[in-house]
Amino acid sequence: MQVHVYILFSNSLERYYSGIADDVDKRLEQHNAGKGKYTSKGMPWHIITTIACASRSEAMALEKKIKKRGIQRYLIDNNLI
Repeated sequence: MQVHVYILFSNSLERYYSGIADDVDKRLEQHNAGKGKYTSKGMPWHIITTIACASRSEAMALEKKIKKRGIQRYLIDNNLI
């Protein structure tokens, strides 16, 4: 089963958000329905990128790396924006 690390952007907050999900589209719907403490403030969220990982532990390690580096910096360094 593939797990994805996803990065979202909110125009209203001008902020990025990263998370992990098996079904990114379903998770985006949840974020945009206000079903998240942080993400409810920045609706609507837009998908910037998704990165497929072989396992949940690999996805968790990648998300930690992204957050530690800074989401925007990670995107720039990897030519994703």
